[in-house]
Parts: sequence; C-alpha cells; structure tokens
Amino acid sequence: MKGPLFYSKILLFGEYGIIRDSKGLSIPYNFYNGALKKSEDPSAEAIASNASLKRYTTYLETLQTEQPDLVAFDLESLKNDVDSGMYFDSSIPQGYGVGSSGALVAAIYDKYAAHKITVLENLTREKLLQLKNIFSQMESFFHGKSSGLDPLNSYLSIPILINSKDNIEATGIPTQSFDGKGAVFLLDSGIVGETAPMVNIFMENLKDKGFRAMLKNQFVKYTDACVDNFLHGDMKSLFTNTKKLSKVVLNNFKPMIPEQFHGIWQNGIDTNDYYLKLCGSGGGGYILGFTEDLERAKASLKDYKLEVVYQF
Repeated sequence: MKGPLFYSKILLFGEYGIIRDSKGLSIPYNFYNGALKKSEDPSAEAIASNASLKRYTTYLETLQTEQPDLVAFDLESLKNDVDSGMYFDSSIPQGYGVGSSGALVAAIYDKYAAHKITVLENLTREKLLQLKNIFSQMESFFHGKSSGLDPLNSYLSIPILINSKDNIEATGIPTQSFDGKGAVFLLDSGIVGETAPMVNIFMENLKDKGFRAMLKNQFVKYTDACVDNFLHGDMKSLFTNTKKLSKVVLNNFKPMIPEQFHGIWQNGIDTNDYYLKLCGSGGGGYILGFTEDLERAKASLKDYKLEVVYQF
C-alpha cells in the first residue's frame, strides 16, 4: 500500500496575523511530501508514526461522536489499516513551520472521509470554509488550536488567499522566473520549534493593550500590504513593506526568533541584502527570507543553508 503524496506548505504572509484577521497567503511547497504506507519491515520511525496514528484514530473517533455533523470517517478501515502497521512516511521536517501535521491530516481525510469535498469540484467559498473547519478540528490533536490552513493547502495543493477568518479563496500567484534575481528562501535555524508554546506567548501578549495596537496599526497593516503587493507582482512595494514587517517582528516578536538570529535579522534590515520574517510560529525551524538579489543574500548568509522557494 502506498497512498498519494501530500506536500508541505509555506505561509508566505499572515503568521499570527490571521489570528487577528489579517490577510494571509499560503502556497504549496513540493520539495517535501508525505504519504500513508505499510511496510513488511518497518523502521523505528515507521513504528513511532504508527503508534502516533493509533492515538490519532482514538481522537478522530471522539471527534466523530461529539460532532457527528462535522465529518464522518470510515473508522473501521482506518483502525484495520493502523492495526496492520500503517504509518505516515514523510520527508517534511517536524517543528519547522512547513506543515508536517497538515500533510498527515490531509492524507487521512483523503483516504477515510465519507462524502469528501474534492479539488475536482467547484470550490465555492462555502466549501473551502467547510474544509478549513473540518481540518481545523482534525489538526487540533497536534497543536491545541489549529486554523486548518496547513491541511487545506496540502490537500488542495493550490495557493490559498486568506482575506479574513470567514473569507478564503483559491488564488493564482505570479509565475516564477528561474533566472530572476529576486527570491523567497528558507533559512534553516537548526533548531526544532514547537508551535503550542509560541502561540501561548502570543495569546498572553494579546492581553496587553499596546501589543494589540501594534498588531493592528503595524503588523496587520504591513502583512495585508505584502499580500496585495505579491499577488499583483508589485515587487518594489513588496520589498518596502517586507522591510517594515521585518522590523516590527524583530521589535515585538523576539521570543519567537532564536537568539542567535537576532543579529542576522538586524543585519538584513541594515544592509538591505535580505529581509527575514517568521515561517510558521517561529521558535526555531525555518526562517523565511526575501531578497531582491539572491547572490548577494547568499554571500551575506554564507554560513547558512538557504533553500529557494520562489524566484522572480
């Protein structure tokens, strides 16, 4: 048995902001993927994944009992497959902000959900929201509180534009230019991040009036501008707004940025060689970078491994 592949995702803009109704833009990232599998001779990782799937199956049973109108699964098939050693074989790094649990949720929904919504039908806003809601409940097992966007992106494998909590749509992004100098890249922090503690810090900060004002007047404002600039291919404005966003994040989201990257973050702002922002909840994993000149950014960050996500 080998199921279809589900890809990792990158939230280009909107981390934390979408909790406060900012815009967001999420794109599939095909470099990493995962699939449900069975093996005659499972590795230690496969055995650990299978044990995790057992716990997840119990969670889905409870979910179906408590919210029968949300989604129905073929639980019997799921249990049989898990009992016979099924696991999620994935190259997606965990705790890196690229949606490892999202791909697993998408794979389970795809294989075991009854009356599933598919990418082949007319994806109305209602259907997208319904899917997002189902995925949000399904992924909460892994994160405590999930927006459902990661599995949605992985399941549909198309860019998703978040206008607000109740308004999401599939979107097109400007075509890549592989000989372009500009790029979006991932910078490996070398540290595994955990989502829940970072989200908790953010929720605590929200109790502070000054923090809420900064979010509304700066963070959400620049995030929304970046999304619009990117979708319209206005790269000059994109870099102006990304720089502003990078500064706001460095000044107000320090706990989410690994300490050894504070200086590197500031250096990008000072030199304009690149601008960094959070990828996912932060605290480790990948950091997202934007540059108008990829070669210059590579020279400036020569001690680090960069993975190019998108070129223009």
